[in-house]
Amino acid sequence: MKNISTSTPSHKANMNIKLNVHIKPKTLSDKIAYSFVKTLRFIADLFFSKRYGHRAIVLETIAAVPGMIGGLWQHLHSLRKMKDDQGWIKTLLDEAENERMHLMTFIEIYKPLFIERLIIMVAQALFFIFYFFLYLFSSRTAHRVVGYFEEEAIISYTQYLEEIDKGNHKNVPAPKIAIEYWGLEKNATLRDVIIVIRADEVNHRDVNHKFVEDIDKNKKI
Repeated sequence: MKNISTSTPSHKANMNIKLNVHIKPKTLSDKIAYSFVKTLRFIADLFFSKRYGHRAIVLETIAAVPGMIGGLWQHLHSLRKMKDDQGWIKTLLDEAENERMHLMTFIEIYKPLFIERLIIMVAQALFFIFYFFLYLFSSRTAHRVVGYFEEEAIISYTQYLEEIDKGNHKNVPAPKIAIEYWGLEKNATLRDVIIVIRADEVNHRDVNHKFVEDIDKNKKI
């Protein structure tokens, strides 16, 4: 079993990022993906409001699903076609692992309520089934969904930082698991954690939108 308690960070967030990037929906696939994500955003805002920590716990359990499903499908595609995957499999599985570590971090800070645990089980099951078949029938739309999902995550984490800066959320010490995973300073705080998590989401946004571009250019079918 992998032990993340090492002297070197398991993951280094890329801080050379552009936060305010939005890919405008152009095709029908884009519009479907965007509408779906905006619907999820509306539901999340309605249920969680400004309880960003508990929002993150629920949504990160869902965010970790697409990379695993995408990695599986690309693995099977590579075997079936007997073609190189061009690095897609590792990228997608790394994304899934990274999103899972976001969850592991937040549950150290915010203990999920019983109702939230129920929501997580139901939401994850429904989303897994939905995304599995979406990827089967349209990997392009599936990657666009993730791209837009990450755009919304960036907005949410930016708002979370603003709430901490206003003093509306306590800037607690970063949990040990986060310090070791991202290689943060020992005196790092929740604010530092959110900054690196947001940077991760920017990377996932750009990667998935790039995958759509590659599909459109027939580099990947």
